[in-house]
Amino acid sequence: MLNAAAPRRIMRLPEVEAVTGFGRAWIYHLMSLGQFPKAHRIGARAVGWDSEAIKVWVEARLEGQA
Repeated sequence: MLNAAAPRRIMRLPEVEAVTGFGRAWIYHLMSLGQFPKAHRIGARAVGWDSEAIKVWVEARLEGQA
């Protein structure tokens, strides 16, 4: 899903769930523990994640740095 050459962008929750394999509740739990990239407010009722931060987080997990 994450292409190394893809431009940096905002990812919404369904895409973050698909990339990480985690559900909404677990993503927010990890965020509360400081173990997952924080969401950024992008509208009055919308949040998104920095695609680069998610990419780095996933790569760290795959390399056993978690």
